[in-house]
Amino acid sequence: MDLSPIQKDILITLIALYHQHSSPIKGEGIADMLKRNPGTVRNQMQALKALGLVDGVPGPKGGYTPTSLAYKELNIADYATDARVPIRRGDDIVPSVNVTEIDFTTLCHPDICQAVVKLIGSVKMFQIGDRITIGPSPVNKLLVRGEIYGKDEVSQSLLITITEMISLPKKKIKHYMSTPVKSIPSTATFREAFGIFTKNRIHGAPVMDGEKVVGIVTLSDISRGIENGMDLATPVTRVMTVKVVTAPPDINLYEVIGRFKEQSIGRLLIMKDDKPIGILTQSDIIRVFPAL
Repeated sequence: MDLSPIQKDILITLIALYHQHSSPIKGEGIADMLKRNPGTVRNQMQALKALGLVDGVPGPKGGYTPTSLAYKELNIADYATDARVPIRRGDDIVPSVNVTEIDFTTLCHPDICQAVVKLIGSVKMFQIGDRITIGPSPVNKLLVRGEIYGKDEVSQSLLITITEMISLPKKKIKHYMSTPVKSIPSTATFREAFGIFTKNRIHGAPVMDGEKVVGIVTLSDISRGIENGMDLATPVTRVMTVKVVTAPPDINLYEVIGRFKEQSIGRLLIMKDDKPIGILTQSDIIRVFPAL
């Protein structure tokens, strides 16, 4: 079947959006993604429907869905069951785009490493010079970072110069956390907290009211309190962070790494049965994986 470039773009974008939302996709959504006129997309949809590549779903929540022939025509028949491999531009995930393949073209070159990145989704969403991050991949948790130096709109591929490749640690965070947890009672003062920090050579700890976690306090919190005129007899509850970021012990390390940057935290409390059993800090992660 000989599809025009615009028809391929529309079909690829439809499949990508449908895979993301699992519901019929309106023509306006495709037009917005491709920066095309909605009327043009609607006209092309009628042609694709006549070819048996899309189905129309009527009603307020209706739209278009790709047919099995569409997957076959674009040689992505198994895409519906593929795992999602995200791609980021800067720090932001690019919506409705999935990486399906990375072909290394200059892996053994002494000075550069380049690759062709094949996408489900439109390459028109990217620009030359964009810095991107691909992954993690589903099996080996590969993370690839690089810069786009070219685009192939026919095959929906990006040409990138790779700056870094990382295979993320696959063990559960319980293997990396510090344990047992050193805690601070909610009645403690700055002076008492300093003593606990010094004795245990730590810079932060959860604040406990009996067996309940009520906050987390760090050496930096106390230092800022002193700078603001508080004395050493001040309760740590005056400066502690009430919203404590937590995680269970049986999730993978790579799943929580992003939380440190996203939530601007230095430590994450590991909880089991509503009780703290360990702490994971940025220093713990750096020791395990310096490249991060």
